[in-house]
Amino acid sequence: MDILKRIAEQREQAERLRWEGNFSEYLSLVRERPGIVQTAHSRVYQMIADRGIEKDVHGNKRYTFFSNEIYGLERAIERLVEEYFHSAARRLDVRKRILLLMGPVSGGKSTIVTLLKQGLEQYSRTDAGAVYAIKGCPMQEDPLHLIPSHLRKEVEKELGVRIEGNLCPSCRLRLEEEYGGRVEDVMVERVFLSEDDRVGIGTFSPSDPKSQDIADLTGSIDFSTITEFGSESDPRAYRFDGELNKANRGIMEFQEMLKCDEKFLWNLLSLTQEGNFKAGRFALISADELIVAHTNESEYKAFISNKKNEALQSRMIVLPIPYNLRVSDEEKIYHKLIQESDLSHIHIAPHALKAASIFSILTRLKESKKQGMDLVKKMRLYDGESVEEYKGADLEELQNEHLDEGMSGIDPRYVINRISSALIRSEATCINALDVLRALKDGLDQHPSITNEQRERYLNFISIARKEYDDLAKKEVQKAFVYSYEESAKTLMDNYLDNVESFCNRNKIRDPITGEELDPDEKLMRSIEEQIGISENAKKSFREEILIRISAYARKGKRFDYNSHERLREAIQKKLFTDLKDVVKITTSTKTPDENQLKKVNEVTARLIDEYGYCPVCANELLRYVGSLLNR
Repeated sequence: MDILKRIAEQREQAERLRWEGNFSEYLSLVRERPGIVQTAHSRVYQMIADRGIEKDVHGNKRYTFFSNEIYGLERAIERLVEEYFHSAARRLDVRKRILLLMGPVSGGKSTIVTLLKQGLEQYSRTDAGAVYAIKGCPMQEDPLHLIPSHLRKEVEKELGVRIEGNLCPSCRLRLEEEYGGRVEDVMVERVFLSEDDRVGIGTFSPSDPKSQDIADLTGSIDFSTITEFGSESDPRAYRFDGELNKANRGIMEFQEMLKCDEKFLWNLLSLTQEGNFKAGRFALISADELIVAHTNESEYKAFISNKKNEALQSRMIVLPIPYNLRVSDEEKIYHKLIQESDLSHIHIAPHALKAASIFSILTRLKESKKQGMDLVKKMRLYDGESVEEYKGADLEELQNEHLDEGMSGIDPRYVINRISSALIRSEATCINALDVLRALKDGLDQHPSITNEQRERYLNFISIARKEYDDLAKKEVQKAFVYSYEESAKTLMDNYLDNVESFCNRNKIRDPITGEELDPDEKLMRSIEEQIGISENAKKSFREEILIRISAYARKGKRFDYNSHERLREAIQKKLFTDLKDVVKITTSTKTPDENQLKKVNEVTARLIDEYGYCPVCANELLRYVGSLLNR
């Protein structure tokens, strides 16, 4: 890669995007492309929509804009986009509200805002997201504000656009001083939103209220020029460089908003409701910007308990951003964070991050009142696994049972800190699930905010995560011992289904080799059914249920396969593993293996490395660990 060449190409691309012309030429642009006139809220919504919207089988929307960075928050993101951005883009009343993202620490609030800010920077460099402003305006003002208010209705009708807001004090003065009131001569340019350049993107962070000044929001008097222009009400003696000024036409992030002194918050009342704010000795200044703030639940509860805050509270749209509640998405979060670190070269054994994710998710789930539903079953349902006796309607019921589910529990930051600790302490080039769970357990003693009761509960969840990992480890090794596991499972299931069909229809089964007609193989069927506790009395109804399921699949044009019935799949797995158990146990636990055993171990190790993502270190550790499990 020629770095300097790429930089030059980027510079040339930026030059090609630039546009400058007078107001008359800008009006011609608007006639051709009325879509370039849009509000800040509309621009944000279009930016998200243009990246693509997908629907899953349940009709839930997934937004490509967020999907590669935010995991497990699809429901919250859908509410954010549809209930706020989409409605605000259509100029409904929600655009006159502050968007407050409220949720636990490290839940993704800041990431969402960062994505919006970075997205706007990129979007303003596309044709669809182009932003045009009066040249030289400190607030990158909409050029259509130049049109006198008494002519606006006619212009709106002719151009097919809406015009809201008035000229800022600086542009009002320049129109008279520089252009002699000739609106058509005013220069317009294309601007590119940028947080670094403070164009259309602002960030306000609270600090010591005694030293922080309201000027940080609304700008300040320029004392170096006040003697030249003689008055504080002269726009030339004022710096329009507050965050509200600079965020015009884009987005302003209000970090930890509820920690701010009240004097900063009251400025937002007229901005949200009327689209303007007071600064210096000027008339109200128009601003078109999306204000997004974030806070945690305890601060929000303290805020709403204060009656003095009712006016501001009524101008907020509060959107809860809970923790992710899906194990597979939690794994993605940890994997992403590790890849972004300097420790990405250390190999993490398969299922290590899953074990950590199981622990995290269990701490965030709430117990269900639904009969027979425990936290592990709930976790599996949330993760898209099929759990016998529960359907899609049950999942929806569970999700609506506790509206605050996911607002508490262990945060990803704690888990990734503990994983990082395990990675740094480990002198090996690989860590496994047991290393990760041990690190999580050790960290609970140092966790400052958990009670003894929570600690005991969390230790229990680590034990559950360990049991889940034990099952995964045994299955992984046993699969590796079968040369073609899936093929063996399919053959065994087909054999079982042939016998079940013959049993239920009360007919014989034909031997495929001899052609001889035989009775159904009761011994084979029972050896599989007993693996999942099907009693002698219950075998008939279980077999009939399987046959009914096959018929239902056939009617829908689907093929009944190994994964179509959760309990049957479990039974087939256990049967295969039972047949293999002795072989695995003897092979993995023998201290002085003979030639055949050594050959088998080497074959299994190679398969774990080639097909299952292990390295030589963790593959051998896995075999030793599973050997010890099977010997217990």
